[in-house]
Amino acid sequence: MLGALNKAFEDTFRPEQWPTILLSIALALLLLLVLWAGVAVLLDHLRVAGIWWIDRSITVLGSLGALVLAWILFPTMAALVLSFFAPGLLREIEARRYPELGPPRSQSFMAGLKSTLRLVVVAIVFNVIALPFYLIPAINLFVYYGMNGYVVGRAYFELVALRRLDEVATRALWRRHRGQLVLVGAIIVVLSSVPLINLVAPVTAAAFMLHIVERLRRNAAAETFAGPGRARLIKD
Repeated sequence: MLGALNKAFEDTFRPEQWPTILLSIALALLLLLVLWAGVAVLLDHLRVAGIWWIDRSITVLGSLGALVLAWILFPTMAALVLSFFAPGLLREIEARRYPELGPPRSQSFMAGLKSTLRLVVVAIVFNVIALPFYLIPAINLFVYYGMNGYVVGRAYFELVALRRLDEVATRALWRRHRGQLVLVGAIIVVLSSVPLINLVAPVTAAAFMLHIVERLRRNAAAETFAGPGRARLIKD
C-alpha cells in the first residue's frame, strides 16, 4: 500500500496535472461555499421561537455548524468534482504506468456521475447524523475517519474500477477487499485533512486508488490462472 501511495504522489506532482488540481480545488471550494451560504440564508429566514435573540443564536450556531459540515464534506465534494476530470487524468497515468492496458470500458458520463452523487448524498446524511459524535473526544476521530473512509473509498474505487470492470465484477471486488479499500479511503480522508496536502489530495487519491485497484485486479487474475497457492507465490 505504501508503494502505491508513493507512486500516487509522484503522479500528482507532474506538471501536466496542475491545471486539473487547480480547477478541481476551485470547484470543490465553490460547491462548499454554495452549500454553506444556502444553509446560512435558510436559517436567517427561519423564525423558530419568535424571540429575536433565540432565533439569532440559532442562526449563528447553525451557520457555524454548516461551515463545519462543509469542511467535513470536502473529501467527498472533491471526489465529486474529480469525476468530471477523472477520465483524462487516469488515462494519462495508465499510459505511463500500465502501457499494456487497452482502452477502458465505455461508460456513460451520467452513469459515473449518478454513482458519485449517490455517495455524496450518503456522505451528507451520515455526517449530519454523526455530528453529535464529533463533539466527543477520541470517538470523533474513529467516527469521522471510519465513516468517511467508507464513503470516500467507495467513491474513488467505483470511479477507477468501473473503467475496467462491469458493475457485477466491481461489486464483487469491493466485497472481497472491502476492509483494505475502506482503509485506503481513510488514508485519503487523512490526506484531505492536512493543510496544503489537501489541495492536491483529489488527484493523489485517484492515482492512489488506481494503483491499488490494478494490484487487486492482477492478483485476482493470477489466482484465477494459477490457483490460490500458486497465486501467492506470484504475488510474493
